[in-house]
Amino acid sequence: MRPPPLLPPLSLLLLLLFGGRGAAAPSADSLSQLPAPRNPKVRLYNAERVLSWEPVSLSNDTRPVVYQVQHKYRSGSTWFDLGDKGEVNCMNITTTECDFTPKGNSVFPRLEFDTFLRVRAKVDDLVSPWLTVPSFRYCRNVTVGPPENIWVTPGEGSLIIRLSSPFDVRAFSATFLYYVHYWEKAGIQQVKGPFRSTSIVLNDLKPLREYCLQVKAQLVCEKGNISRPGHLSNVSCYKTAMDAATKVQQIIVIAVGLFLFLSMLAGACFFLVLKYRGLVKYWFHSPPSIPLQIEEYLKDPAQPILEALDKDSSPKDDAWDSVSVVSFPEKEQEDVLQSTLHQSPGPVQQPVG
Repeated sequence: MRPPPLLPPLSLLLLLLFGGRGAAAPSADSLSQLPAPRNPKVRLYNAERVLSWEPVSLSNDTRPVVYQVQHKYRSGSTWFDLGDKGEVNCMNITTTECDFTPKGNSVFPRLEFDTFLRVRAKVDDLVSPWLTVPSFRYCRNVTVGPPENIWVTPGEGSLIIRLSSPFDVRAFSATFLYYVHYWEKAGIQQVKGPFRSTSIVLNDLKPLREYCLQVKAQLVCEKGNISRPGHLSNVSCYKTAMDAATKVQQIIVIAVGLFLFLSMLAGACFFLVLKYRGLVKYWFHSPPSIPLQIEEYLKDPAQPILEALDKDSSPKDDAWDSVSVVSFPEKEQEDVLQSTLHQSPGPVQQPVG
């Protein structure tokens, strides 16, 4: 039996070369198997700035997936890690969102520049392709909320409004303008503005009327002359105070009304007293009281109180409680006197002639 022929050295070299390439291929395939994050979303609300995405999942692999976020401006060509200055940490994070809200003295991202973001996933030495987020400009894409801490003080035919800006823009080349939407209840809405101050006075309002209002802020970036209108605040209603003229009128009306009311009350009382004076006299007459001796006798009839009263009583104690004086004309008085003399049983003295 003849042994198998030996391969020539050149063929063996070629086999080793092809075999080496075949062994390195799985490493390249494993790199391509790590997918990139998907569905990126940038949330810009007031000062809040957050990038979020869907998580990357690996089948039959329990190793943790971390993410890396970078940024750059349109005018530049170099990408920078978000977290290289320590103010924002979006390097090798396990969460699926990067909060790059400015902290401290940070001015990223610039309000007037177009900004790009990109994110990728990493598992140990494996990395995914970069997912680049469409560019955004903060002044053009931010959602401005309503003003905060709104205080309203009713004045004399006016409303005094004090408020706070939706967020701080002192570190940026931007400012806020404020507009007030107001209307008398069940009336037509009016708008006043723009106001640069956070203290606003609505004048020329009707006194003692209820007004409802809403306030909104508009972000204006100086560079590019870009403005972004904000959302309206909740509806709140207030009643204006009276002015000086209305106060005088009210005092006069109250005084006249009170005088008329007291006059009518006094007249009604006088009429009732005249009409029901007998009944009023009866109501205010004090009821008769029982003598003390009679009250003691009624409590204990066995006591000889009545006999003691009879002994103590005498004719000299009798008294009259009324005296009648009758007057007659002079002629009738002489006739009555003569009649009395004729009826007298005593002797009549004749005059001595």
